[in-house]
Amino acid sequence: MDRFFTALSHRVAGWTGQPFAFILAFGTIIVWVVTGPLFDYSDTWQLVINTGTTIITFLMVFLIQNAQNRDGAAIQAKLDELIRAIDNARNDFIGIEHLTETELESIKRVIERECGDDETHRLAFDRLIRRR
Repeated sequence: MDRFFTALSHRVAGWTGQPFAFILAFGTIIVWVVTGPLFDYSDTWQLVINTGTTIITFLMVFLIQNAQNRDGAAIQAKLDELIRAIDNARNDFIGIEHLTETELESIKRVIERECGDDETHRLAFDRLIRRR
């Protein structure tokens, strides 16, 4: 079941990010709007689009979240491997994505202090911007 859902979410997330999916959704809305006079803009006519969009949105949330979770985990694994492979990198950073927000902010402040003061950062950013 896990592999099926993973494959399905990957395919659906990829497909829905294509221009054709947008055109199809836009076309559906146009058809719905054009049929308004045929159905005298009835409550049922409105209910059809409301129900359809709600169901699609509800399902897409889970599919897209699954795809994002896998992408995030893959990126994290790649970063962990880079940290592990570099001799002078701090292996302590492997797995920090499991820390709380407060713990991560604390680590961030310590690293920024180790890298220099605000003026050093400002000069580095200025050099980076000038490179463009």
